[in-house]
This record gives sequence, structure tokens and C-alpha cells, in this order.
Amino acid sequence: MPAESVAPPAVTEDDRAGRTARRVATVLALAAVLPMLYYPGRVHDFFDLKIYMRAMDWWAAGHPLYDYVQPDRVQGALYFTYPPFAALLLRPFALLPLGVTVAIFTASTVLGVVVTTRWLVTPVIARHGLPRVFALTVAVLLVFAVESTRETITFGQINMLLVVLILADLLFAVPGGRRWAGVGVGLATALKLFPGIFILYLLVTRRWRAALVASATATVATLLAAAVAPRDSWRFWTHELWATDRVGRTDYTGNQSLFGLLSRLTAPEKPSQLPWLVLVLAVTAYGLWRAARAARAGDALAGLTLTGLVGGLVSPITWTHHLYWFIPAVVVLVDAALDTDPGTAAGSRRRRWLFTLAAGTGFVIIYGVVTFQDWGVAPARTDNPGEFVARNAYVLLSVLLLASLPHRRPAP
Repeated sequence: MPAESVAPPAVTEDDRAGRTARRVATVLALAAVLPMLYYPGRVHDFFDLKIYMRAMDWWAAGHPLYDYVQPDRVQGALYFTYPPFAALLLRPFALLPLGVTVAIFTASTVLGVVVTTRWLVTPVIARHGLPRVFALTVAVLLVFAVESTRETITFGQINMLLVVLILADLLFAVPGGRRWAGVGVGLATALKLFPGIFILYLLVTRRWRAALVASATATVATLLAAAVAPRDSWRFWTHELWATDRVGRTDYTGNQSLFGLLSRLTAPEKPSQLPWLVLVLAVTAYGLWRAARAARAGDALAGLTLTGLVGGLVSPITWTHHLYWFIPAVVVLVDAALDTDPGTAAGSRRRRWLFTLAAGTGFVIIYGVVTFQDWGVAPARTDNPGEFVARNAYVLLSVLLLASLPHRRPAP
């Protein structure tokens, strides 16, 4: 005799009220923690944005842009280091009161966080039937808690503009075969050289047209800046681009790149170039190979996330506010964990591993590397493993994720 199916218990009004109360309590608790996380960042006082604006004032007064210098007690001296095209974008803001510029940059970053988090999380919500408003709210609050977001806001950085351009291009325009696919990556590259790694991603994934459009866009933007400021452009591309000492000491803990790790091991001497170049070539080849495999499997988010991690590792200077790419890594890990069948022993182990890696990544990027413990520029002590790991946490985490980030099945 066939077994009778058992109907699931009815959901009562008390159950719904209790679930709603728990969700509201979760959101309020996260919102209450955020001010405590941002409190140490008050000392930044939009430091980078103020440098940009002072450099724009200096430039507008007729001085060479890259002659601007600001003394600094930690780094010695700070300069304007962005490409000339970024200077063209920033110069109009020098006409505004500083408070207005700060408000515009902060509001733009907040909007960018909300929009990009929605892009990342909405497919996961749809795939697994999660409560939409609650999941999005929690995700946005968690992204605001991440150190790279905090540093971007409190320093007055432009990183979220770059993230918006890259994600809009690689999540929507390129997979959709849009005619303008590649423009976002090209503009981001012209503004700040780091996004150029995504042109390589387009090449290894055989998105030839998008790679051409991205390269052409970056070139046109650069030539436009050269037409407006020919001397400053010539100086940047022939000299300042190669002077890594202009962006600060490479052994400072905030530099979470492979070169930063090596610099902390060899400080006060600079590390040998050859081992670094070997590491750069190996990491780039392996990381882009994995990114291409993820893209071919239909997981554009995993592919671009792996590419972002490669960029952070191989750039000579990767400040903590550059490292947005841990955020989509957590999204990929959580989605892959939810998609894993826990009914088998292997599936259960994989699910636990993915959730553990996601939680561990979330803990590291929220607690951060420099917010609560600024280790400064002293050499990393190899005889103290705890200090070594803490001072190079993002570098080590990037390597781990480069090797273990899964790619997911395509959405139905």
C-alpha cells in the first residue's frame, strides 16, 4: 500500500510575525554595527579626495600637474598619480566647494554600492527563492561593512565608479553581445590603469570585438587627455607611470599585492625584480586560465572575480580600497554552496567547505587589514606567523581564492 503524502504544516500568522521580527532584528543589528566599523575611518577625513582637489587647484593655476607634492609623515611625500584622463574628470570638481565635492563623491559611492550589490545578489535570490527585500538589505549592509568599501568612502576614492563600469560591461554588455560592449572596461582603464587586466580577460575568453572596443576606448580617452594636456600626458606615460615610489612605500601594510608582501620581507631593501616577475607571470597565467574556464562554463561573475583577484596580486601597488573583488567572490561561494546537494557525503563536505570559505572571507574583509591595526611600514616578522598572516591577509586570501573559487552551473 503506497505511503500517504504528508502535507507540510501550515504557516500561521504567528510564524510569519516571528519571521518578520527576526529579519527586522537582523537588519537593525547590522545597521547598528556599521557606525562602529566606520568610526576609525574618521581619521582619513577624505584624505585622498583632498589631495585630488589640491592637485586640481595647483594644475588650474598653471603648474605642471605631476609636480604637485604633499608632505606625509608615513609615506614621506604624496603626489597626484592618476592618468591625465582622470584629471580631466576631476578638474570640474575643483570649481565646487570641498563640502559639495565630498557629498557628491560619498553619495555616488553609496549609490554604486547599492546598484552593484543588487546586480550581484538578485540572480542568487531568484535561483534559490530567497526573501528578496530582506536578502538585498542584508547584502547591501554587509558590503558597506567591508573594509574596501569603508576605505573608499572615508578616503574619498573613485573605486566604485570603476566597479560600476566594469560590472555593467562584463555582466550585461559583453554576455549580451551589445555593440558597446567593452566601453566600460576601456573607460575604467583610462581612468585608473588597474582595470586593464580585464582587457586581458576579454582576450583569453575570445571576446575579440569587446577587447578591441575596450582598447580603442582607452586609447581615445587617453588621446583626448593628451590633446588637452600634452606636456602632462607625455610626462605621465614616459616617466611618472614607472615611478612606483610616487604612490607611497611599497612595504606599507596597506599595499596588499605580491610586491607588497615581498617588500615587507626584504625591507628596508627593495625586493629583487626577478622573483616578483616570475610570480607575476605564474599568477597571471594560472588566474586567467581559471577565469577563462569559468567564463566558458557560463559563469561570467566567477570569471571576472578571478580576474580582479589576479589584478590585485600582480599590480605593484594594491591598496586595501582597491580590493572590491572579494565581495563577488563571497557571492559566488554562497551561491555554489546553496546549489550543492547535501544529500551525499561528498556534497555535504563540499557545502560545508564553501560556506566556511565564504564566512572566513567575509570575516577577513570586514575586520580588515589596516582599519583596526595599522602595522605601518616595519618589516614583516617571519618568526611570528600570526603577524605575518595578519599583515598579508588579503594577499594570502587572494591566492587561496584563486585556487579554490568554484564556477557555477549556468542559470536556467
